[in-house]
Amino acid sequence: MARAFTPKVVTANDLLDGDVIYLTTNDSWSRDLCDAELITDEAHAQIRLLDAQRQTNKIVGAYLADVAAGDNGPEPTHFREDFRRTGPSNYAHGKQESSPQPRV
Repeated sequence: MARAFTPKVVTANDLLDGDVIYLTTNDSWSRDLCDAELITDEAHAQIRLLDAQRQTNKIVGAYLADVAAGDNGPEPTHFREDFRRTGPSNYAHGKQESSPQPRV
């Protein structure tokens, strides 16, 4: 039996600086997960992923990441995505200085 579709966001890395970015509903890219388009339909998710993968002049490594709807937008459901949105864990720098620490 096939598993039920879970909400997703399209995520990638910025081609020039490597930052984690998320596709928004207006086809722009944001460094904040809360700005990402929450996709609840499997066919729409595949179309959005294909749209992202064509942007080879802006992004690299686009894929669909599982999320859950949160009060302030999509929230990661896997530790990998929680880690990616906050950056390296060795010490607070960059976006870690202004972001909440990942939940453990």
